[in-house]
Amino acid sequence: MKASRLRWLFSLYFPFLGAGIRVDRISPDFSEIDVSMKLTFWNKNYVGTHFGGSLYSMVDPFYMLILMRRLGSHYIVWDQAAKIDFLRPGKSQVFACFRLPDGLLEQIKTQAATGGAVRPELVVEVVDADGQVIARVNKTLYVRLKPEHRPPAAAEISRPNQELS
Repeated sequence: MKASRLRWLFSLYFPFLGAGIRVDRISPDFSEIDVSMKLTFWNKNYVGTHFGGSLYSMVDPFYMLILMRRLGSHYIVWDQAAKIDFLRPGKSQVFACFRLPDGLLEQIKTQAATGGAVRPELVVEVVDADGQVIARVNKTLYVRLKPEHRPPAAAEISRPNQELS
């Protein structure tokens, strides 16, 4: 699917629509994604700032999406863990820019070529209109070649234990 079509589909995705999350740009090669969220009645907490759950929703799927698209169908890619640090209250529109440099992509491919799992840790900052960092999110992903694409030794190791006769 083309980046422009996926961006359009995200605009209809109900959890994003309800929270006011907008995918502003997806580069044609899926190496960059820009997302924003206005402060609205639907994503405002009791004290009038961005609800933490909405801030996390805003950044949740995008590194996984970038890796899935850039690595191709021979790889398993999962979000494995995340940690979010709320650094200051979000009182205006907020933005997040996801970037996956080619060098990092090549490192992941090289490490995954052995057949083992790779767990890259990626960081994205949520900033307000003034460029102040509102939240910092550390994402740990799980990347591994699918079993049919692993080297023979790695496929052998990953099989369940079998009874010895």
